[in-house]
Amino acid sequence: MQRYSYIIGLFFLITYGVNAQLSPDCRNAIPICADAPLPITISTADGNGDVDDFDPDVIRETGCLQKGSVASANIENNTVWYVFRAGTDGQVGFNIEAITLTAEWDFAVYGPDVTCTEISAGADPILCNYEVNDTSFTGSGVNPENGQVGMPNLTQSLNTYDEWLNVTAGEIYYILINNFSNSADPEPFTFTFTGSSVDADQNTAIDCTLRDEFLGLDIDACVGAEDIVLSALRSPAGNDIASVVWSVDYDDDGVIDATNLTGSGPNAAELVIPTITANTGRYFVTITTASGTPPTVVDDGGILVTFFEAPVFDEVSTLETISSNISEGINANTVEIIVDDASGRGSYEYALNPIDIDNPEYQDNPIFTDVPPGINTVVINDKNGCGTTIEEFLIVGYPKFFTPNNDTFHDLWNVLGIETLDNASVFIFDRYGKLLKQIGEIGGWDGTFNGTPLPSSDYWFRLEYTEVEGGVAVNKVRKGHFTLKR
Repeated sequence: MQRYSYIIGLFFLITYGVNAQLSPDCRNAIPICADAPLPITISTADGNGDVDDFDPDVIRETGCLQKGSVASANIENNTVWYVFRAGTDGQVGFNIEAITLTAEWDFAVYGPDVTCTEISAGADPILCNYEVNDTSFTGSGVNPENGQVGMPNLTQSLNTYDEWLNVTAGEIYYILINNFSNSADPEPFTFTFTGSSVDADQNTAIDCTLRDEFLGLDIDACVGAEDIVLSALRSPAGNDIASVVWSVDYDDDGVIDATNLTGSGPNAAELVIPTITANTGRYFVTITTASGTPPTVVDDGGILVTFFEAPVFDEVSTLETISSNISEGINANTVEIIVDDASGRGSYEYALNPIDIDNPEYQDNPIFTDVPPGINTVVINDKNGCGTTIEEFLIVGYPKFFTPNNDTFHDLWNVLGIETLDNASVFIFDRYGKLLKQIGEIGGWDGTFNGTPLPSSDYWFRLEYTEVEGGVAVNKVRKGHFTLKR
């Protein structure tokens, strides 16, 4: 079976007008509302989008939704995206009703407050249903046709209803709706909000002011990803357009920095924001209507487009070196992971030496304690889904003791990571300051002096090396002590 895109008629279409352009793309998801008593069915629309929200070569499933069997298919293909903002706290559900016998509707709900960038990067939906519909309805809550109660999705459970959504006022949710059907023609369906919040007051249950923000919700985008397209065709004016003027406030400080930006398409009704130039800013549009009723339409709040990018590893700064209690008796370090300032347009999280490199446990703080000498691995992830960087770095340190008894364990002593230093040498002394050995990056000290084993005791060392600071080579010295055990 193939997937086909079709259209929903929703409450808000009464206000928007039938000429409003519907969207197959998450970034331009259509706001929906619950301020009218009956759903409206629209049977003409094209759900095929120019933007693939899910890369078919990377994201082959999202929750219970799966990539189609056709090679060119995509999870996003033949879908329609909607968005709503909860107006009150409480319980919300919805019914999707098939109007034709051949339609097979599926859905996924994302939120709360997840961005489209995070969704396309693989964020899991909180509700999802891909089951074969044996009734005319699917949705969240209770099936009005047979009283079937929603439950967490379970593949092949044949339950076409998911649980209620427990929402908090102000939370934003995205809904992806898809038709899995053999039909070659567009098929209509209706969408109705349900639940205790809607029963209490359908005019406030869903925040209907979201419809006035027709440019859409603020967008977090990745540098170098798909270009962003803003559309004026979703305004209450629909296609009633004589002219369109685009403007931008790059600093989002209330001052317009540029106007008459070059739009595209009929009446310049679309604005393409290339992600290669990545111009963060709040964008506005003013529409002059052809009919003059009303004369102009403006999205007063505009839409803030913020660009983020994958982290670029710069360096690791050692903040502190202390004695560790771990069994090997080596130094533990406090380090800070530093991201390149030339990039850095991101909200980053960090993981050090994760057990599962594919599923690390992140922390927001770039500072780590108890970092052992030697090679360590850091994973830096952009929370906006713009990329992950994995780097290895080496901490210079030294064992606090060694046991040269030829058992192949801790038989030699040397500075760990010395091979990464320039012009490095280590000088080893006894407690009286007598030089016992000079070693370099190869090998180590075996606890002897002129071939004679030395007794168990504490010994001192001086590490000398060269480090470039501001283009100038500077001689560095580090001192410490360790224990020889026999």
